[in-house]
Amino acid sequence: MSEPPGAAVSLAEAPPVTDVPSHHLSAQRVQPLRRPGRWIVTAVVLVLVAQILHGLVTNPFYQWDRFRYWFLRPTVLDGLLVTLEVAALSAALGLLGGVLLALARLSGSPVLRAVSWTYTWLFRSVPLIVVLIFLYNFSALYRTLSIGVPFGPAFVTFDESRLATDMTIAVIGLSLNEAAYAAEVVRGGILAVDQGQHEAAAALGLPKGYQFRRIVFPQALRSITPNYVNQLIGLIKSTSLVFYVSLLDLFGAVQSMGSTYPGDVVPLLMVATVWYLILTSAVSVVQFYVERYYARGATRALPPTPLQKARAGLAGLRARLSREAAV
Repeated sequence: MSEPPGAAVSLAEAPPVTDVPSHHLSAQRVQPLRRPGRWIVTAVVLVLVAQILHGLVTNPFYQWDRFRYWFLRPTVLDGLLVTLEVAALSAALGLLGGVLLALARLSGSPVLRAVSWTYTWLFRSVPLIVVLIFLYNFSALYRTLSIGVPFGPAFVTFDESRLATDMTIAVIGLSLNEAAYAAEVVRGGILAVDQGQHEAAAALGLPKGYQFRRIVFPQALRSITPNYVNQLIGLIKSTSLVFYVSLLDLFGAVQSMGSTYPGDVVPLLMVATVWYLILTSAVSVVQFYVERYYARGATRALPPTPLQKARAGLAGLRARLSREAAV
């Protein structure tokens, strides 16, 4: 009885498979998957980048000779040091204030939660320049400050104008603003820690402070670090506003020199731009290594460093060249 068309053929009736010599298989090369679209997009991007670089280098409007003259001038470097000092102090105080506000927001006290929420709402709603100008004119509102009993006698009284230097006003204003944003970053990182970690620490009978310092906060830093570094980069750029409270930071020095030398406004602005790029790039490098440090135990393998990536790329290129030479 004949089989109907399309019937399956059993393994016993299947034609034998001809064995292919192993040396023929080893001689064959595996062809990579063709991706013409990727090469086209890469070529377009490279052309655009080359055009931008060519315009930057050849355009006489940028006056690169004057840029080289101003880049390391003492006036600019003094302003850069002021920017670094203000940013460092504001970042440290802002992070400390953010941690305290986040803990108050997560506490069981309704008063602390209300104060923390109100502070965060207020300083995230008011522009930073308004805060700085208000603090700069604070002595007009309160000529003296005192510590004592509310609606009662004052124990200590001091003149506010003697304490409120330009540097102090800048650091306080930036710190107050930074603490409001850092509080939400820290609170989000703490909430991102698995609840089981809190329960396990509580089950061991560990003190609350020890639980936070040794168990909760180190795990929360994996989430806090990228968000806070992003906030820190914004803080470095926000230091340019302290020029409006009479503090000559990097931007203030550039603005002052631009008023004195009107023909060098563009190269001076380029000097400030490059220095801000250097500062933010340095912070990004630190961010990478901090994230890599706190990724231990959370990932199967630590992300490779730029040097390790370069070595791996060179090793892959050498292996490819050796294979092509052998063929």
